[in-house]
Amino acid sequence: MAYTIGLDYGTNSVRCLIVDVTNGNELGTAVYEYETGEAGIILDPADHNLARQNPADYLKGIEAAVKAAITEAKDADKDFDTSRIIGIGIDTTGSTPIPVDKNGTPLSMSDEFKDNPSACAWLWKDHTGHAEAAELTELAEKEHPEYLAKCGGTYSSEWFFSKILHCLRTDPAVFDAAYSWVECCDYVPAVLTDTTKPDIIKRSRCAAGHKAMFNDQWGGLPAKDFLARLHPELGELRGRLYEKTYTVKTQAGKLTEQWAHKLGLPAGIPVAVGAFDAHLGAVGSGIAPGKLVKIIGTSTCDMLVAESSRQLPDIPGICGLVDGSILPGFFGLEAGQSAVGDIFNWFVNYIQPGGESAGSHEALTEKAAKLKPGQSGLLALDWNNGNRTILVDQRLTGLILGQTLHTSAHAIYRALIEATAFGGLTIINRFEEYGVRVSEVINCGGIAEKNPLLMQIYADVTDREMKISRSAQSCALGAGITGAVVAGAESGGYDDFADAQAAMCGMKDITYKPIPENHRVYQQLYALYKQLHDAFGLQGWSGKLANVMKDLLNIKDSVIS
Repeated sequence: MAYTIGLDYGTNSVRCLIVDVTNGNELGTAVYEYETGEAGIILDPADHNLARQNPADYLKGIEAAVKAAITEAKDADKDFDTSRIIGIGIDTTGSTPIPVDKNGTPLSMSDEFKDNPSACAWLWKDHTGHAEAAELTELAEKEHPEYLAKCGGTYSSEWFFSKILHCLRTDPAVFDAAYSWVECCDYVPAVLTDTTKPDIIKRSRCAAGHKAMFNDQWGGLPAKDFLARLHPELGELRGRLYEKTYTVKTQAGKLTEQWAHKLGLPAGIPVAVGAFDAHLGAVGSGIAPGKLVKIIGTSTCDMLVAESSRQLPDIPGICGLVDGSILPGFFGLEAGQSAVGDIFNWFVNYIQPGGESAGSHEALTEKAAKLKPGQSGLLALDWNNGNRTILVDQRLTGLILGQTLHTSAHAIYRALIEATAFGGLTIINRFEEYGVRVSEVINCGGIAEKNPLLMQIYADVTDREMKISRSAQSCALGAGITGAVVAGAESGGYDDFADAQAAMCGMKDITYKPIPENHRVYQQLYALYKQLHDAFGLQGWSGKLANVMKDLLNIKDSVIS
């Protein structure tokens, strides 16, 4: 028997999973909720774009989650022994960069900056750098369009350099005190292996390629003179970042004696180079060419891979095309929606329709399921937190169209689900428009597990069968798979990802197949969604919208009659 640990750092918590590498059996799992801020996020009521995290919560989470998962594993299997744990893998949110000193210690852990949000981790959903992202895009379009070609044509406020540049302009004291900036997915493995000094950390290929415009074709990160055009000090920072990146097949280092003692694990076991949660969620869901993996949570990430030997076009509007970012030997293609679960939570928790009982997710879903497609007369845009793909514009906002004095809360709730499905179909269409075929859709995450209505709507809208990853912890499982691969076959793990996935991944028995009559109605609604999408999302759009409200009513009448 051999086991690995997968640590999954999400938006609100860190999860530890202990998994049997021979069959993917999950022996123990535990969750540590971040203590700082609201649901683990440091917010600013005066600025809805700000979202930071306390790196100290990341460290507390390691010890709390691992120990609790070990306890559960021992309760589940009397033969379980921590001495058989052969490796550790880690995924985190991203881009979530942290300003650090020369030793790699986050500035928020110093007395000088302990209460300063700028010295904390800049969470993926922080959009304070939206102006800087636009400036980066404009300069790259003029001087280095190749930088943008591999990340969809537009640089996002969710990404690495826009956040750092915003810090430089709004809190220069923090920027000046930072020796370097380190992604969360690089920081946590470095802590466990005592390699936190920025000059020696092994930096993640997926983080660098998808969020920091890193590509070997132009010598790694964007050129110093390009960054200096944005600000001279940003150009100087480049020399304190990194020149090389690594895939998850690489060891970040070995677990130190100190952390082994804290956690009750064998010292010296390998810790894999980190990656983003969506990338390893795709690994844990069995991603392979043609298989689109949708990681559905507060936001959604849509992941594909294609053989590195294949010539791929640059695809506008996606979040990157990076060699080795998901699986070694394959291009990783990332897209996604900036809010999905967050939209549903907004409606339930902020709008609070009907009070706590009538307005719960469960109650709204139950009533929404009784409506036919088109019966609500509503159409929504899924942009409550901006558009990640394909418009890449975080200044876009949500919209609900078609309301009357008879519109109900559950009808709005269904329209919001449908909007996220339409957004997902737009992403699939963009991939296929550029020759990347989607032959299978695999979903993972709590929403996919818990909401059959959403899965059926996704099937009906996309006209594709919706499968669900067997593991409820696909991201943590993917992290555990990296732990098995860096351990290698000689230690009881695997020498390649295909073998590890074949042994450790699987699908649930339940699937959701499209219902033809529902799909026909959704085809009509999607055409109207695309009208709104293009009208509000594309500069220079010159169409008309006078038909949309009346067409919605016509569809509603045809469904009811």
